[in-house]
This record gives sequence, structure tokens and C-alpha cells, in this order.
Amino acid sequence: MPFIRADEAVVHEIHGGRFVSYVRPDTGSRDVAAWRVEIPAAMVGPTHTISEEETFYVLAGRIRLTIDAESAELRSGDAAVAPAGSELGIANTTDQPAHIWVTTRVGLTAELADGTTFAPPWAH
Repeated sequence: MPFIRADEAVVHEIHGGRFVSYVRPDTGSRDVAAWRVEIPAAMVGPTHTISEEETFYVLAGRIRLTIDAESAELRSGDAAVAPAGSELGIANTTDQPAHIWVTTRVGLTAELADGTTFAPPWAH
């Protein structure tokens, strides 16, 4: 099944963001997961450490992305790569929503600051 239609996307609302999952094992991908994140205005996501490399592409709006204590403001058209094992933080400090496209390997997990491990359903 090489084609994934918009109505096949699965929506997850977690940590204040809206994760719209397209590419994942049950849509035919063995190795890669990809999703769109909708980040509301003034949202700050929880800091977490990722088990797999993640890539980010800003579709619309602006975000502040922090990878291992290095921060940058990214706007539409900008991209970033977070290596496996890095600590990640994301925030939308504007009064407008932001939209980003994220890719990673299937099986990604994230360790939250309190030590709990989260296995995002959009990456499994």
C-alpha cells in the first residue's frame, strides 16, 4: 500500500499538541514513521530524550526547537535534525499555531524528564 490518503491519517492529541500520523507500519512502512504536528500558540512541550534520530521540517508558523541545550527559532521552510539520544524541547512562543512535519525510525521511544518512557503510537 504505497499511497496514504488524508482520511487514513490517525490523530493523537497528547502533551498539548495534535499529532497526525501518516507513515507507520499499519500504512505499509517497515522502517520510517512520519507525521504532522500542530502546535498551538503559546504551547511548550515536555522535554524528552529520544531513542532514534528525528528530522523536523516547519510547514507553517514558527517554533523554538532545543536539541541538547542548543536552541534555534525555526520558521516555515526551515529544518533540523536531532540525533538519537539527544534531549529535545519544542515550544511555540508566538500567538499563531505552527505546523511541522517529523520523520523518524519506526520504534522511537522518548524518556520524559520524570524518567517515564513513552512509546508514541504514531511511531509504532
